[in-house]
Amino acid sequence: MTGILALDQGTTSTKALLWHDGVLIPVGQRSHRQIHPRAGWVEHDPLELLRHIGELEEISSAIGGGPCGAAGLANQGETVVAWDTGTGRPLHNAIVWQDQRTADAVAKLHAEGVETLTLERAGLPLDPYFSAAKLRWLLDHAEGARHLLACGRLRLGTSDAFFLDNLAGVCATDVTTASRTSLMNLGTLQWDPDLCAAFGVPMQCLPEIRATADAFGSLPGGTPILVNAVDQQAALFGHGCVQPGDLKITFGTGAFALGLAETRPEGGRADGLLPTCAWQLRGQPARYALDGGILTAGAAVEWLGGIGLLEDYAALDGFTGPSALERGLAFVPALAGLGCPHWDRKARGAWLGLSLTTGAGDMRRAVLEGIAFRAAELARAMQTRGGGLRRIAIDGGLSRSGFFCRFLASAIGSPVEVAASPDVTAIGIIHLALAASGSTVRPGSGTSRQIDPNVLPDGLHERYAEAVALVRGWG
Repeated sequence: MTGILALDQGTTSTKALLWHDGVLIPVGQRSHRQIHPRAGWVEHDPLELLRHIGELEEISSAIGGGPCGAAGLANQGETVVAWDTGTGRPLHNAIVWQDQRTADAVAKLHAEGVETLTLERAGLPLDPYFSAAKLRWLLDHAEGARHLLACGRLRLGTSDAFFLDNLAGVCATDVTTASRTSLMNLGTLQWDPDLCAAFGVPMQCLPEIRATADAFGSLPGGTPILVNAVDQQAALFGHGCVQPGDLKITFGTGAFALGLAETRPEGGRADGLLPTCAWQLRGQPARYALDGGILTAGAAVEWLGGIGLLEDYAALDGFTGPSALERGLAFVPALAGLGCPHWDRKARGAWLGLSLTTGAGDMRRAVLEGIAFRAAELARAMQTRGGGLRRIAIDGGLSRSGFFCRFLASAIGSPVEVAASPDVTAIGIIHLALAASGSTVRPGSGTSRQIDPNVLPDGLHERYAEAVALVRGWG
């Protein structure tokens, strides 16, 4: 291939990376607005995101001297859009994966016993996090949605399908993204009529489901789009996690763990881990993974800055002496509820053990430790379910903190590999495009560094579990 463009459309920004003439070239980054119309509501402007993708494609063409041989798109996963397929116009802001406006609707579905169906077919619990209830909300509330449905012009889908329909004229998604909706049957890899009926989402409005590495049309500049994937699954591939027992944790807005499985895992287990598609190359069977998400990680650090407790990232290092938890101070990062393995969206974040001697540094340290302990919960669940972990790779903003990485390794009780590049998701998109072409060449991303664990004092995990139990259901 003459070059591969990776577009990483994330929760807070859109980034692009170009692999050209054997060199990885950063193309640029565009931040976008975070829209909060009400408490618990999180939206993005779909046209702003679309414009940023177009701008980054134009820059890449200028760098490479023309269209690339291939492009790939990473998306946010559960974020959804409703649009008019005739004009490409969105009917409403995108509803972001963090959004909780459908909590009451989800509670009603719980009472009706729908979770039995979602666990059996999609492998997912009922939760506002997943796309299905958001799509139904758009059908009911987005201006003109019902009229367009009657006219056969309404499209409901995850954000990637909106981008592809507008950029390439292909209304499609892939198996990794569809597996996050609660509407795809994880066995057939197609939309499930019973799930769509349960949520009241018209199946004819949904995009076509394709393999992760497949034909998705071409960008306006002429570059063919050969890969479409959820950002977390792209990062899994970017880390080189291709063997069962390989686990990656990305510490972004939330913290998301994916552990590659030998076969399709079962849903509905007490450990709260969720089966999901890891990727699928065209013409090949799908690979599966276990998923575990912490809903607030980097967002908790940003929140610290917003309330005046963190001036810059340098203040996330340099801690000495006993841990905050050893000194009686714990933080539970449930600012948007608790994800895996608890799945309690009513839980709320808390510092426990505050005293008159507690300072800002103690509170910052407790936040980092709390995120690490929650990640350790995920790792232990993955290890128990899979019978062991072969390797643990991490990336994301918090991996820049040496203290956090060291404490995380200690909390998990296993070495962790810290990615050398901040662009693991984009690198995963490039690697998927190369794998789909049959190429054995892979662009390097630098040498990861290994962090070995220290032994934590006895009883800290149990003490942290008590803190988590105290915030369950609060709010």
